[in-house]
Amino acid sequence: MHRPLIEAAAADDGEGVVELWNACGLTRPWNDPQADFALALGGASSAVLVARDGKSLAGSVMVGFDGHRGWVYYLAVAPDSRRAGLGRALMAAAEDWLRARGAPKLQLMVREDNDAALGFYAALGLERQKVVTLGRFLKDSA
Repeated sequence: MHRPLIEAAAADDGEGVVELWNACGLTRPWNDPQADFALALGGASSAVLVARDGKSLAGSVMVGFDGHRGWVYYLAVAPDSRRAGLGRALMAAAEDWLRARGAPKLQLMVREDNDAALGFYAALGLERQKVVTLGRFLKDSA
């Protein structure tokens, strides 16, 4: 398999990227993936990188740098493009994007029952951190 081109997504990639995220089971009812995509593209410190295989999207990853840490979200590889190193290539592209912006550390969140994702990231050398993630939905709180 040839290596797909990895580049920054454009606004008109939104529908295809969200379809990919849905196909990979990355969306949740309480998140609006279209809004997530638009916010990432509109932010000065975030991006969505896409892997193109011809005209189709083979993969994507969202990256952001908050000034303290780099974050990775929505790493997705189309089911028919898996097991060929594309996930690894997307993570390398995300790390390059973050390094170029001076991020000293990369972090990401994985649901605790997602053994496949945990195994994938462990194989890339990522380690579980001794941190508890806390959160609150701001649109519903005063």
